[in-house]
Amino acid sequence: MQDMSEVVERWGSRRAFIIAVTGAAVGLGNIWRFPWMVGENGGSVFLLLYVAFVLLLGLPVMVAEILIGRAGRRTPMQALAFLAQEAGGSRHWRLLGLLGGITLFLILSFYAVVSGWSLEYLVDAFSGDFASRSPQEIGAAFDAFLASPGRVIINQTLFMVLTMSVVAFGVGSGLERLNNLLMPLLYLLLVVLVGYAATTTGFGTALRWLFWPDPQAITFMVVLNAMGHAFFTLAVGAGALMAYGAYMPEGQSVPRAVVTVALLDILVALLAGIAIFSIVFSQGMDPASGPGLMFVTLPVAFSQLPGGALWLGSFFILLLIATWTSSINLAEPMVAMLHSAGLRRVTSALLIGSGVWLVGLPSALSFSWLSDVQPIGGMTFFDLATTIPTDILLPVGGLLIAFFAVWVMDAPRAVQALSSNERFFVIWRQVTRWIAIPLLTLVLVGAMF
Repeated sequence: MQDMSEVVERWGSRRAFIIAVTGAAVGLGNIWRFPWMVGENGGSVFLLLYVAFVLLLGLPVMVAEILIGRAGRRTPMQALAFLAQEAGGSRHWRLLGLLGGITLFLILSFYAVVSGWSLEYLVDAFSGDFASRSPQEIGAAFDAFLASPGRVIINQTLFMVLTMSVVAFGVGSGLERLNNLLMPLLYLLLVVLVGYAATTTGFGTALRWLFWPDPQAITFMVVLNAMGHAFFTLAVGAGALMAYGAYMPEGQSVPRAVVTVALLDILVALLAGIAIFSIVFSQGMDPASGPGLMFVTLPVAFSQLPGGALWLGSFFILLLIATWTSSINLAEPMVAMLHSAGLRRVTSALLIGSGVWLVGLPSALSFSWLSDVQPIGGMTFFDLATTIPTDILLPVGGLLIAFFAVWVMDAPRAVQALSSNERFFVIWRQVTRWIAIPLLTLVLVGAMF
C-alpha cells in the first residue's frame, strides 16, 4: 500500500525556499530561449507582453501549484489524491502528478543535451579559440560539434552526473546548499556582464530596442509566443513547484514568495537580454538569429571585442549555473516520488538519471546519426523533445492544476495553505478562474493548431 504520510523534509528557511523555486524557474528559458524569442518577436513588444503575461498567467498558476503542495505536504501524486479525497473528489486526480513527472522527465532529457553544449563551449571560450576564427568558421565549428555524436553524448553524460550527484544528497545537504551558493553567483555574474555591456557601443541601441515598444510589431503569434514563454519560464505546470511547496516552511506567505520569485525570474531575463543584445548590436549583427544566437552569434560577437575570451567564458559559466540549478530542481520531484515509494535516495537518483539520459539520446543524436529521422510532421527527435513537453504538456498540466486549485480543492484548506488574508484568496481565485485559465487554454490551442 502506498505511503500517504506527510513529507518530513523542509527548507531550512524562507529565503532557502525562494532561492530554490527561483533556481527551478531560472534556466534555459531565461538565458537561451528568451533572447532568441525576443529577437524573433519584435524586441520590446514581446518583452512587455511577456512581463504582462507573467503577472496575469504565470503568477496565478504558480500560486495554485505551490499551495497544493503546501496543503498536501506530500509528493505531488499523494497530495492531489489526499486533497481530492478530502474535498469529495476523485482520487484519479493523482494522475495529474504522474503527468507532471512525465513532463519533467522529458524536459530534463533535452535540458541535459543543450546544457552539455554549454560545457563544450565553456572550454573553447576560455581557451580563446573563437578569437582566431572567422564568423563562418565559428558557425561551421558548431555544426561540426553537433554532428559529432561522441562529443555531444560525453557532454550530456557529464551534465547528468553533475545534476544527479547533487539531488542524491537530498533537500538540505544537496539542493539547498548548492542553491544558496550558485544563485547569488548567477546574479553577480549577470550584473558584471551588464556592466561590461554598458561600455560597448551597442548598449544604447539595445536598451531602445528592448524597452521602446513598436506597436506595429504586435501580431497574434507574438502575443501567443509571449504567453507561452511567460508560462514556460516560471517552471509551472509539471509538479516541480508542488513538490517544493510540500517542503515550504510553516508560516511563509505563498503570495509574497511567488511575487519575489517572479520578479527575480524577470530580472534574469532582462539582464541577460541587455548583456546579449548590447554585444550583438555592437558588432552590427542580426538579433533575430533564432536558437543559434547563443552558440554562434554570441561567440562571433565576443571574439571581436577586447578581452572577448574572458567575457565569453564568463557568459557560459553563467549559462551553466542557470541550467545546472534548474535541472537539479526539476529532477528533485521525480527522485522524491521514488524515494517516497521506499527506495533509497541515491538509488532513486541513479534510476531517474539513467532513464533521463537514455531518453535524451535520440535528441543528442538528432544532429548526426538520426538527423534524417523525422517521426512526426518533419520534426526530429530533438524538435519533438523541445516542443511536446514545453508547448503542450506544460500548458495541459498548468490548466489542470489551476482547475483543481480553484474548483476542486476545499476553499478553507486553500486559504490556510496560502498563509495570507482571505481577501487575497478571493482575488486570486477570480483571476485564476476568469483570466489565467482562459489565457492558458488559448496558449494550448495555439500550440496545437
